[in-house]
This record gives sequence, C-alpha cells and structure tokens, in this order.
Amino acid sequence: MRFSLEKRDSKSRKMTILVPILSLLLSFLLGAIVLGLNNANPIQTYSAMAKGAFGSQSKIQFTLVKAIPLLLCGLAVGIAFRLKFWNIGAEGQYVSGAIGITWVMQFWTFLPNWMLLPVGILVGVIFGAIWGGIPGVLKAQWSVDETLATLMLNYIIIGYAEYLYINAWKAPRGNMGTVRYPEFAWLPRIWGRVHAGVFFALILVAVLWFVLYKTRWGFELNMIGKNQRAARCQGVSIKKNIIVAMLISGGIAGLAGAIDSAAVTHQLTKGVDAGYGFTGIIIAWMSGLNPIVSIFIALLMAALETGSDALQITLKLPAAMGEVLQGLILIPLLAGTVFTEYHLRIQGKHKEIST
Repeated sequence: MRFSLEKRDSKSRKMTILVPILSLLLSFLLGAIVLGLNNANPIQTYSAMAKGAFGSQSKIQFTLVKAIPLLLCGLAVGIAFRLKFWNIGAEGQYVSGAIGITWVMQFWTFLPNWMLLPVGILVGVIFGAIWGGIPGVLKAQWSVDETLATLMLNYIIIGYAEYLYINAWKAPRGNMGTVRYPEFAWLPRIWGRVHAGVFFALILVAVLWFVLYKTRWGFELNMIGKNQRAARCQGVSIKKNIIVAMLISGGIAGLAGAIDSAAVTHQLTKGVDAGYGFTGIIIAWMSGLNPIVSIFIALLMAALETGSDALQITLKLPAAMGEVLQGLILIPLLAGTVFTEYHLRIQGKHKEIST
C-alpha cells in the first residue's frame, strides 16, 4: 500500500469546512490525553473550564472582554496571511498601539477632554501601522524574510515598552506602570465589564468581509497569495499590496492595543504583552481567514484563556494548562490544512482511494 499527496485543481470547499471541525475534535482528544497523563479527569477539566468561562454573568462578560483584542488581532493577522505574508508580529504591533495611546494620554494634555480618547486611539492605530509597515517595506523592497523580521520586532517593542513603564514614563511615588489615563478618557462600558470596543471589532468584521470578498483589492490579495507570477502578469503591484496590507494589518493590531488600554488597563504596565497577537495567528488559521468565522474562534480562544483560571482554583492544575490546550488546537489545524490543498491517494494492490 502506498500513500501520496496530489495538488487539487481548486481548494476543496468540503474540506475547508470539515478540517477546522475535525481539527478541533482532534485537539480536544489530544488535550484529554495530556490531561490524563497529568492525572486529571478530562471531562471534569473541560467542564470546569466551561464553567470558568460561561458559568455566570460576570464570567461571560470577562470572556467577551478577552475576545475583543483576540478578534482584532486575528483579523490583523488574517489580512497579511491572505497574500502569504507571514505576519508573526501582531503582538508587537498590539504593544505599539498601547504605547501610542499612552503617549497621548500622558503628554497631550493640551487637547480638549472630549478629543483625548479618539486622538489616543488614532495614534495607537498609526503606531501599530508603522510597526507593521516596517517589515512590509523590508519584504517588498529587499525580500527580507518576514517571519524573522516580524518576530524580532516583537521583542524590540516589548523591551521598549518595559523601559517606558519602568523608567521613562513611570508614575511618581513608586506606583506600578505609567500614570493612569484620566477617567473621562476611558472607553465606556456597555454591559458590566464589556466595553464599547466590541462595536469597533464587529464593525471592522463587516468592513473587512466586504473589502476582502467584494472588492478588487480583496481579489488582488487573494490572487497574490495563490500565485504571485499570475498576479504580476495581470498588472497587480506585488510591492504596493504587501506594504498596504501590512500597514492595515499593523493598524488593526494597534487598534486592539489602544482599545484594550483605554477600556481595561487604563495605563501602560507590566503584562501589556498579553499574547493576544500570537493567539491571533491561531484564530486566523482556524477561521480560514474569514472575518465572520473569526468571531466564533475568538470566543473559543477567549473561553480557553478565562476557563484556564478555573483549573488552578478548582482542580489545582497549573493555569498554563490552558495555554497547552490552545497550542494543541493549532497543531491538528496546521496538519489538516494540507487536505484543503491536496488529495490523499491510497494505492493498494487492487484498488485506489482518494480523499
């Protein structure tokens, strides 16, 4: 018996739907094995995580608050991934957005009170766009590997943020982090802990869905991702699209950082690099780069994060177990995406099977 992979003529719609579902089921199975090896009951563990994420009104609110930056980072990464630009730097672009809004809140005191929040968010978006545009330009002009460039830029900006909240912008009298934003400039809450950032995220989902699926630019991104040579023959500017896509990608991640800072932390402090940008990679892949599907995947990943706290409290498991379960979601998904692009042929002595 011989196994072989053959390129499909077109992407399989059936496998595009089945792969994320089967990958998720497989990841839960792998998670159950890991939990079993740690002497934990998988059913009890998953039940505790579900209750930790959705067991009460306040827990649902906390999960939704976590889902907002995750969704925005997933959308940011998804735009770059559409043209096969591997943006691993959404974490750094998120931190850039947090730095941008903090700069405005702390030093732009000459602005009228009502302008402080919108200007702060706008500057956060610009900072994120700049940090995303740097690897975009490097790739477009000099073919610098984007995976390495975006990854390294993460550590540069995270280190710079640490310098700011520990030293340069540190609040007086030994307080942790920078000076807290004025209360009139906080992003308002709409239901308990859930803030108005949810409207930013949902509106952006609708806009990106339209742009990516109904406009020429979205078609060009898709064409570049599938076949750069064909796109170039059709007169599509590869360099321009890479730079524009990365400016938008970085800007959306910066928006996530600015919104979370304005609504949740209200300052720049330790923990600003919360891992939202890295989790956004999982969200983008699991959603098939579809903005609408990203909503549900972001909720799932947020539930895993908030539910992992219950593991430590009720089952005495390390909270890091939630991060392990997140990682186990990505592995089957990456393996499964092969079957959306390729046929698996099984050739025996008397018959042949194709998926």
